[in-house]
Amino acid sequence: MYNTLFGVSPTFFWLILAVIMAVFEILTQGLSTIWFAIGALAAFIVAVAGGNLPLQIVIFILVSILMLLLVRPISVKLLSGKIVKTNIDALVGRKVTVSKNIDNIKETGAVVLDGTTWNARSADDIAITSGETVIIERVEGNKLIVKRA
Repeated sequence: MYNTLFGVSPTFFWLILAVIMAVFEILTQGLSTIWFAIGALAAFIVAVAGGNLPLQIVIFILVSILMLLLVRPISVKLLSGKIVKTNIDALVGRKVTVSKNIDNIKETGAVVLDGTTWNARSADDIAITSGETVIIERVEGNKLIVKRA
């Protein structure tokens, strides 16, 4: 009755689907399709074991949903702490020394960071004198928004 799925044998279909989903996950790295790749792999195993097509489809759906609901939150939690900030994001939280008085009203101020002079503004709208140590709060364009350490 069910000897083909989209024109191919169900066993071959599940294997192809698992590979496509796994490759897509590798390319996107979004933890979105890996769960369906695992579901397709489970359906492939059921197909190899001789299970009928409706059972394969049910297994695919159940395993995919269970993996998505149970394992994804744990994976996201474990992987989110391992993100390394780079470029501009890596500047936030660093301590720097003011090289030119910071005054938001006059739109003046500068800090030196790793040998480079950056325009700086106060996050609190207060004047900060040269020589003080400040912490970078955020980056807005070519300006570092800082506060006193």
